[in-house]
Amino acid sequence: MEHDNFFVIDTSLKDILESKLDREFYSFAEKELTEFGDLVANEIDERARHTDREGEPKLLKYDKYGDDQSFIWVNEGYKKTVKQTYETGIVGYLHKDIPELGRKGNYIYSFAQGYLLSQSEAGFYCPVTLTMATSFLLDHYANDNVKNRFLPHVAATGDTELYEGATFLTERQGGSDVGANVVRAVAEGEHFRLFGEKYFASNAGMAGIAMVLARKEGASDGSKGLTLFAVPWKNEDGSLNGIKIRRLKDKLGVRAVPSGEVEFDDAKAYVVGEPKNGLKYMLEALNLSRICNTVASLGIMRRAYNEAYNYADKRTAFGSKLNDFPMVQDTLVRLRAKLEIELYATFDLIELYDRVVSGKASDEEIILNRLLISLLKRETAEQAIHFAHEAIEMHGGNGYIEDFVTPRLLRDAQVLTVWEGTANILALELIRLVNKYSAHTLFLEHLEKRLVACGNSSLVGTVRAKLAELKEELNTFSGFHESLQTFEAKSLATKMTRVYESVIALEVESKPHIGLLSKIYIEDTWSLRKIGDAMVTCDWFKEKYK
Repeated sequence: MEHDNFFVIDTSLKDILESKLDREFYSFAEKELTEFGDLVANEIDERARHTDREGEPKLLKYDKYGDDQSFIWVNEGYKKTVKQTYETGIVGYLHKDIPELGRKGNYIYSFAQGYLLSQSEAGFYCPVTLTMATSFLLDHYANDNVKNRFLPHVAATGDTELYEGATFLTERQGGSDVGANVVRAVAEGEHFRLFGEKYFASNAGMAGIAMVLARKEGASDGSKGLTLFAVPWKNEDGSLNGIKIRRLKDKLGVRAVPSGEVEFDDAKAYVVGEPKNGLKYMLEALNLSRICNTVASLGIMRRAYNEAYNYADKRTAFGSKLNDFPMVQDTLVRLRAKLEIELYATFDLIELYDRVVSGKASDEEIILNRLLISLLKRETAEQAIHFAHEAIEMHGGNGYIEDFVTPRLLRDAQVLTVWEGTANILALELIRLVNKYSAHTLFLEHLEKRLVACGNSSLVGTVRAKLAELKEELNTFSGFHESLQTFEAKSLATKMTRVYESVIALEVESKPHIGLLSKIYIEDTWSLRKIGDAMVTCDWFKEKYK
């Protein structure tokens, strides 16, 4: 069934881009995203359904002679999605000029593309994310020989052969404890040879090059002994570069991405950056991947909301459409308020991230950026699950049937709380930033400055009071011993996110398509509505839809 163009119907995304891109760039982006929004809503969406249900990647371990080929089969529609997506410049134009503009793109534009893509194919946005991270590492830290050899392929837009990327961190004995990694690197002239295994390697077999953490012989134990290597999947003659795939993971969701167990046996590898800074580089790429995770979550949230609204608009029960009932209107509008405010908050973060990677940000902004990434990654991932759940419930029994997209949304959403750091790992990031950089002070000062420009309405007073509460709690938290900090960190992170988004809600309140959504967001977030109060959600619904 044909869907509406995902870009054309998204007023907030268009408003965000128009405010954050210059006129020439926005004109280009509007044209390109209109085409991509239609493609994603229709062709790519149909292929995503096929890949998820019948055409998921398969490992063809041996060739007809019995030799290990570790070949990953993907369906023809998936290949077409790969071609169409990368040719938009979703990765490439972060590193080379857009021909029509004569200059590079930016992360605001790239993440707008990723947000649209994730509404149909959050699983495929994972390989795109890995390719973005790979290109980031090559561009920022590889020497000229390695960069010139691999980056043009990783940043390909149809002009040369595409090498998708991958970042292999996880080992069986380590998991999130990357410092326990044992894959070893043996020097051989100007390059190295890798030996060992990675236990959860996404985009295995599809990547042309992988970024891998390994330990050089004689290097120290722990995270400081890890070096970052660029490892091509194949040799120049087309043979495997000492890499084998043991098996693919049978995952609950995001079935479009082949995730496997990978073995390195004499794999040729090239050092990227300073050998002692391998984990530091990979953590920088991880921050980029966490934003991608946030954007994927928002894509699922938008699609879940759209599916819930469209179903309620068509389905008749007890003589009325579902969306004529106040309880249904209330559910839809509370979801809508959270979605719109979180979208604005995420692109507020992305605008700051563009400053960071361009080298224009201050030291304080770099710390603030890391903090906001961890807060929004956690919040949006949890909300993606909630939105998918609400969409299923709106559909009733139909929402549990694979004829509808809702089961896939829920399955794909679930991994987003795990990939790129669980809530516990992100809480540890908050603790590190508070203890080492006093990030809580920077965060509070940043929001206090922004609140000054929001006037003195009752909503502003509410948010200012919540910020004052948070300030007292964070200052107390900063003095706790580590075990108590780990106990309190997750609940504090939630409150920090809510205060940040409440400030965003105030800043966008005057936009015509937002209006009462800001009030609804703040009332819902802080449980301000009392029984019998005005049904503001229904008022907004009737104003916008009836």
